Amino acid sequence: MSSQDEQFQAAAPDLAASSADDGMTWWYRWLCRIAGVIGGMSCAFAGLWNCVTINPLNIAAGVWMMLNAFVLFLCEAPFCCQFIEFANAVSARADKLRPWQKAAFYCGMAVFPVMLSLTLTTLFGNAIAFATGVLYGLSALGKKGDAISYARIHQQQKQMDEEKLTGALEGQAL
Repeated sequence: MSSQDEQFQAAAPDLAASSADDGMTWWYRWLCRIAGVIGGMSCAFAGLWNCVTINPLNIAAGVWMMLNAFVLFLCEAPFCCQFIEFANAVSARADKLRPWQKAAFYCGMAVFPVMLSLTLTTLFGNAIAFATGVLYGLSALGKKGDAISYARIHQQQKQMDEEKLTGALEGQAL
């Protein structure tokens, strides 16, 4: 096996092993990854556009946005960073994070440039990166329950309410 094949296998994260841990389906995991890559591209382009100014806060926000793009590419698409030696290690560590940790990290990264310089460029540039964090946050909530269990819970609660009501009416009658 060539060293290039080894790099490719190391760059491609093992999705089957981590999917059992967090309960995400394969299509939702790919949706989050694609949103991360698109969010990285939007951060990079908007960050570069934001740096073409004389306002120092806009330049700082643009640099932070380009750093966000680099981190998103590093965590979600390590094959884009195959010539960086530590890319595989960072991607493997990011894959071990729980979805709520990724959500907090991505949303926090996306909010900082907006707080630094509130412009349309920073808002639209960080919107998809923030949406990636929201997608990971939704996956942290878990799967939606089925209708049968909800109906059973509702029926039990209704029965307890009726028992309380009949107990209160009997207490008033005595």
